[in-house]
Amino acid sequence: MSKSQFGVIGLGVMGKSLSLNLAENGIDTSVYNRSEGNEAHVVSSFLEHNSSFKNIQGFTNIDQFVASLATPRKILIMVKAGAIIDLVIDQLLPYLSANDIIIDGGNSHYNDTQRRYSDLNKNGIHFIGCGVSGGEEGARKGPSLMPGGHPQSYKLVAPILESIAAKDTKGNPCCTFIGKDGAGHFVKMIHNGMEYAEMQLLAELYALLSTSMTNEVIAELFTSWNNSDLSSYLLEITIDILRKKEGDDYLLDKVLDKAGNKGTGNWSSKTALDLGVPANIMTSALFARYLSAFKTSREQLAKQLNHKKSKGLTPDLKALENAYRMARILNHHQGFQLMQQASDVNSWELNLSEIARIWTNGCIIRSQFMEDSILYLKSSNDLLSHPSIFKTLETTEPDIIHLIQSGMINRVAVDTFWSAYNYWISMTTDRLPANLIQAQRDYFGAHTFERTDAPLNQFFHANWDSA
Repeated sequence: MSKSQFGVIGLGVMGKSLSLNLAENGIDTSVYNRSEGNEAHVVSSFLEHNSSFKNIQGFTNIDQFVASLATPRKILIMVKAGAIIDLVIDQLLPYLSANDIIIDGGNSHYNDTQRRYSDLNKNGIHFIGCGVSGGEEGARKGPSLMPGGHPQSYKLVAPILESIAAKDTKGNPCCTFIGKDGAGHFVKMIHNGMEYAEMQLLAELYALLSTSMTNEVIAELFTSWNNSDLSSYLLEITIDILRKKEGDDYLLDKVLDKAGNKGTGNWSSKTALDLGVPANIMTSALFARYLSAFKTSREQLAKQLNHKKSKGLTPDLKALENAYRMARILNHHQGFQLMQQASDVNSWELNLSEIARIWTNGCIIRSQFMEDSILYLKSSNDLLSHPSIFKTLETTEPDIIHLIQSGMINRVAVDTFWSAYNYWISMTTDRLPANLIQAQRDYFGAHTFERTDAPLNQFFHANWDSA
C-alpha cells in the first residue's frame, strides 16, 4: 500500500473508534498496537473485523509502523495517560525526523503536556496535546477535539482533525486551536470537572425524586425538561438509563452505588485550589464520588441509624426545575472562570466563546445552554455579568432553597446544589465574615489586615489581647 497520511498508536476503545473515523473520512491510516500477552491479536483482530476498510494498515512493529507514514509523519497516541506516554514517545523518537508531529489524545495532565511539548521541541518534533471528548460513540462518529501546542503544528494536522470532528449547527468542525503548550489538555481537564458536576446534579435530583416517584415517572419529568432550555446530552442519556429494564426490573436499581473516577476531576479541583478559583460545585461532585466508595461503612452506619427517612415534603417539581437551571448556570460559570484564570496565568489567550462552540456537539457536556454560551462569552468572559443570566439566578434563588429544604427533610444529600447556593449567596454578599478571619490571622500570626477606613493596600497590625 502507499504511505498513510495518519498513524494511530493504541487500539483500545477510543483508538479503534478514531481509526475507523479517520478511514471513513478517506484518510489513509496506519495503526499500531503492541502484541505482548493478551494484546497479541489486537491488530489482526481489528483488521479482520474491519476488512471493509481498504485504507487501514496494521502493525505490531514500531519501526515498520513509522516507515508506513508519509512525511511529515502525523502520529496520534491513544494510550493510558501517565508514564506510558513517555515510554511510547521514547520508542518513537529513533525513527522520527524533524517536523514530524506527535499528538497525545489521552487525558494527560497539562503539566506533563507542557514538559513534553518543551522537550520534543528541542528535538525538532512538533507536539500537540489534544483533548478528546465524546466517548466511544463520539470518537467513531465525530468527537469534540481540543488541540493545544503551537499554531503552526496545528495547521499541519488541522485538515485531518477537523474532518473527523463533530459539526456544530452551522456545519463547522467542533475542533479549534485552543492555545500553546498544555492548553488543550487543560481545557479538556476542566471539561471533565464540569462533567462531574453535571452528572452529580442529575444524580441528586434522581435521589430526591426517588423518595416519591418511580423511575418511569422521573424519566417523564426529565423528558419534559429535555424539551426546554435545559436540554443536554447528559439529561438525554439519563432518561434512557431510567427507563432501561432487565426483565421486570429497572436495571438502574441493580447498579451498585459506588462511582468511579479516572483522575481528571481530581486534577480540576486541585488546579482550582492552586489558582485560587472557587470551583466548589465540581469539587463537591468529586467528593460525592469519593464518599460513594465507602459502601461498606455507609451500610454499617445506616443500620445503626435509629430514625428512618422522612417523607414529609414532596418537592415542588417546578422549583426543582428552576433549581437545576440555576445550579447548571453556576457550574458553567465556575468552569469558564477557571479556564480564564489559567489563561491569564499561562498567557494562553483562550477564546472561551470558541471553546463553548466546540462543546456544542460531539462532547459529553453538550447542551442548549452551551449553545447559548457562545454568544454570552463573545461579549464577556464572565457569565454572571450578563443581565439575563443574573436575573435568572436571582429569580431562582427561592427554588434552590426549596430543593435544599426538601433534601434535608427527606434526608437526601444534595451537595452540589448546596455548593451552588452557597457560591451564589457569597458572590452576592457585599460583606463576608472574612474580616474576622483576617483579625484572627493578625492575632496569632501578625499577618496584618486592611481597614475599611483606610486606602486599599495599606496594612495594619493590632494588639488584640490588650484591654
